[in-house]
Amino acid sequence: MKIFVDRVKCQNHGQCAISAPTNFELDDNGELRYQEAFDEENIGDIEDAVDSCPLQAITLKS
Repeated sequence: MKIFVDRVKCQNHGQCAISAPTNFELDDNGELRYQEAFDEENIGDIEDAVDSCPLQAITLKS
């Protein structure tokens, strides 16, 4: 599975970076950066990040 962020929906609130800091972060300009690939051991944090996004901009795709 891979992480997909819809950049049209995303408004860089950063809730995902709080839920899954290993895979999501806000850069110095407040823009979201993320890694599409992730270790299965982080799936719980990734699912929390998906659930915490106020704009539902994050999905998991196979």
